Amino acid sequence: MSSKLPIGVAIIERPLIVLFIVYLLIFIISCTPVNLSKQDTKNTQEKTISVNPETTKSENNENDKKENKQINNNKILDDVALNKTIIALFADDDDTKTTKQFLNTYELGIYNLSVNDVTIKIEFFKNEKDLKKIIEKNLLPGKIFLGPIQSKYSKILGDYCDNEVIFFSYSSKSSLAKDCIYLINFFPQNELSQLMLNLNEDAKVALLYPENEYGYLINSLIDDIIFESPVILVNRSSYKDDLSNVRESIKELGKYELRKYELNRQKQILSSKKDEKSKLRLRKLDRFKTTSDYDFTHILIADYGLNLLQVAPLLTYYDIDPNIVQFMGTGVIDDKTFFFEPSLQGTIFPGVPEIRRIDLINNYTEIYDEEFLRISTLPYDLIGLINFIYSKEYKFGNLIELLNNPNKKFDGIDGNFYFKDNIIERDLNILKINNGNSFVIN
Repeated sequence: MSSKLPIGVAIIERPLIVLFIVYLLIFIISCTPVNLSKQDTKNTQEKTISVNPETTKSENNENDKKENKQINNNKILDDVALNKTIIALFADDDDTKTTKQFLNTYELGIYNLSVNDVTIKIEFFKNEKDLKKIIEKNLLPGKIFLGPIQSKYSKILGDYCDNEVIFFSYSSKSSLAKDCIYLINFFPQNELSQLMLNLNEDAKVALLYPENEYGYLINSLIDDIIFESPVILVNRSSYKDDLSNVRESIKELGKYELRKYELNRQKQILSSKKDEKSKLRLRKLDRFKTTSDYDFTHILIADYGLNLLQVAPLLTYYDIDPNIVQFMGTGVIDDKTFFFEPSLQGTIFPGVPEIRRIDLINNYTEIYDEEFLRISTLPYDLIGLINFIYSKEYKFGNLIELLNNPNKKFDGIDGNFYFKDNIIERDLNILKINNGNSFVIN
């Protein structure tokens, strides 16, 4: 039973005494006579595709047989009912705080949404081998699995797609999305696309990114996204993940030395003149370190966490003026931590207003007495999707058809969402940071 809510969540534990009892039962059962003929018949009926006997002897009708098999396969999928016991997968080496919150959020979602007739069984695994055992033990047609969280474990899921099962994985590696694997996360391709489409055709974008997995991902996506948008990419620069060369990268991106040289040249010319207009102009230029004739109108800062809080002030230090150049971030900037940083005021990013999730945040904090993690909206929206699926009494084939239709959208905490090529996408707003908050501008 839940210690917070009047519901129960099944959690599998496997202590040694339980294993001993299980082995003892297996030994006793193995000594009992069993009529295997009936079981074999049942299994054959479930897995065999019926074929017209006359066509099996004819080599000329091989294509007809394949077509009949496909039709029958589709019929089987349509007839497969969704299993009402869902398996939630967690690794022992998952982040402890994330695991705890995801479990709490599953529980809260079930309670708030009044999810009926569905059981979520929690399974913890130690390694990939252990994960395979758990999956294979629960490998029934119509079974739904939630997780794993980490990509290193999600890569094996494709081996089980021929068993009429579905995995909703939290992996952030988009290449893993295929067949029966649907990814639930925040994906920068979706975010960047909507950010760039919001800009006008006069926009010229520069990219500043770290030399790490996230930065390389943004850099690999940006060209294709820009191509589909009205804007152009005019420059890009990267810096080491330890920030050891970030100052040089920013100088290079903003052509700091060239603009500084040009400013000094203008000052020298004006200082040789004696008219009032030139003197006024010189006094104005004395307030600047460089000229403001940037090659770009927007700069995308593709970083996050503490590094972002160090990189952003350096942009203004090297005279990339946020009053002239529009700073932009990805969805990772959607955190109160960044909303008070002076150099990020006015920065725009793709996301949804906090008002959409404020009730959930307050509800969670009140019940569990801990801070609600930004990523915990993912399992909550997933429970909402599960509730919809089971309330509509979908068969397995209907569910596959639903998930593969990008025109079918679901109302989630993080905005309306749908699946495109097995990856979640969202209808996002463009938000702007201002004095500790963000507000919608589009």
